[in-house]
Amino acid sequence: MKKLLMLIVFSLLFTFTPLVPPAGAETNPGKGKETIPVNIMSYNIHHGVGTDGQLDLGRIANVIKENGAEIIGLQEVDKHYGARSNFEDQTKKIAKLLGYNHYVYGANLNLEPNIGDTKRREYGTAIISKYPIIKATNTFLTSVGEQRGLLHATVNVKGYHVQVYNTHLGLDEASRTTQIEEIITESNKFEGPSVLMGDFNTTPETAEIQKLLTGSKFIDSFSGIEAPYTFPVPNPIKQIDYIFTSDFINIANQRVLFTEASDHLPIITTIELSKVKTVSYQGTVFYLFWMI
Repeated sequence: MKKLLMLIVFSLLFTFTPLVPPAGAETNPGKGKETIPVNIMSYNIHHGVGTDGQLDLGRIANVIKENGAEIIGLQEVDKHYGARSNFEDQTKKIAKLLGYNHYVYGANLNLEPNIGDTKRREYGTAIISKYPIIKATNTFLTSVGEQRGLLHATVNVKGYHVQVYNTHLGLDEASRTTQIEEIITESNKFEGPSVLMGDFNTTPETAEIQKLLTGSKFIDSFSGIEAPYTFPVPNPIKQIDYIFTSDFINIANQRVLFTEASDHLPIITTIELSKVKTVSYQGTVFYLFWMI
């Protein structure tokens, strides 16, 4: 059922101090309302190969499991790609190791099978979830060189429908700028709680990231966190991996996790979903409900 944003049940008709969120936090849900916490992780897994050159999906799964991630966006994921990943469906295997039944894969490269095989060689992104995935699409982004995409899943978290986007942007500024414009367009098609994560291949101060922050509903959940560097491992000096969140979401416990299971470090944050927030207009408080 299509979600509708409804404006409210009542307004206060007498003089009072408006219940307006603090400056800079006006998009957060009202405190004290019913919320559900969910741990979100973004992880470029380098097709399961760590800094020691060893392929080990068990290490990747352990990092996810030990940190309690419930919705995970993975980048650089192979599916029957080749010997470098033992021809495995990596999304399926990691999900099985986690004990999660819900996952989707977006093949941005879709190549002819290896000689003697019938399975196509795929490379792209994945979303694995503890919660049911209602629907999913993978949209190709305008790309120079390697094809990039935006994997979008609608996840049902205990009745809250969350739009989850996962991407891996290009290596040059022009490509990333165009790709971010396309992501803004795609994500604006859906209302309500949204998470955008992935490897953006650029740092927060660049024009591309600023375009996303000023032109979309998203904020950087790691803004204000000291040195949230994710690349390269083992001595990261740049933040190029992100979790962006939208309205109707509180964020907490943002952190970078140290592991040498990949050439990127994973990041994780706890989001809090809420159906209710308050906004003020000309001295009147309104309640906004996100209806399922």
